Amino acid sequence: MSQQESSRSIVLPLTISIIAISFSAIFVKWSDAPASILSMYRMLLASLLMLPIVWKYRAEFTKITTKDWVFLFFSGLFLALHFVLWFGSLKLTTVASSTIILALQPIVSLVGGYFLFKERTTTPALMTMGIAIIGAMMIGWGDLALSQDAIFGDILSFLSVIAVVGYLLIGQRIVKKVSHWIYSFCVFFIATIILSIYNLSTSVAFNGYPAEEWGIFLLLATVPTISHIINNWLLNYVNATTISMSILGEPVGASILAVILLNEHLVNWQIAGGMLVLLGVFFFLMQQQKRIHFKGRTAKSGT
Repeated sequence: MSQQESSRSIVLPLTISIIAISFSAIFVKWSDAPASILSMYRMLLASLLMLPIVWKYRAEFTKITTKDWVFLFFSGLFLALHFVLWFGSLKLTTVASSTIILALQPIVSLVGGYFLFKERTTTPALMTMGIAIIGAMMIGWGDLALSQDAIFGDILSFLSVIAVVGYLLIGQRIVKKVSHWIYSFCVFFIATIILSIYNLSTSVAFNGYPAEEWGIFLLLATVPTISHIINNWLLNYVNATTISMSILGEPVGASILAVILLNEHLVNWQIAGGMLVLLGVFFFLMQQQKRIHFKGRTAKSGT
């Protein structure tokens, strides 16, 4: 990593990413469309909106090998599964209850990164991660319902975590070879194809939705999808665990938005949990920033 790359601040883009992705749950809650349709049109519209930028980088498609296309296919499959499973969970439970399960993402990512890339982390990083996870649990605990639907929604949310970690871990490998724009476009478009085949095979209607639903499809394709593009770009500088850790801020943002826009309620200890999440994420990212600068200085001194 060059000194110029190491000097890039990861805090600002990750903050923008957290804010953008926090709207995702709200948009899904506003919609009455099936989860698979929401996912399909989100990916389709996002792919179409990216075409002008992708055309500029079209020469990079020649860098993609057959093996890379296999990885891209599975990345798209994992992303499609993530959206269908998580959007489905939001149909069954509250925003706080569903997004709380995302707190497990750094742990799943850390385990995956260890076995696939032999990545190590520091004790302070593990401690700050633990603080954030405890805070995220406090947010959702008060809203965890005991109904069958809510429990099933929690299971779907957890499965969506496994899927999105698979997507990020593959991205960590591919974005080193091609632009994050090309990677994002390929994965989004592959996810669109997979979701389209699923909807066709299950006879889910592709049309007949009111204008409000199409507006939600477009919002999903733009606002929270910005987060995915930012995260794919950041995989050039940080690992999937760091991205997963930053996403712990989503339960805070989504829960605040749910209070304002959906009239969901938070108790005082959930608010305190949100503060713990923010503190944990902040200190974790500060540590990662120091590691990036340290690696940059070490690389330069060694040349």
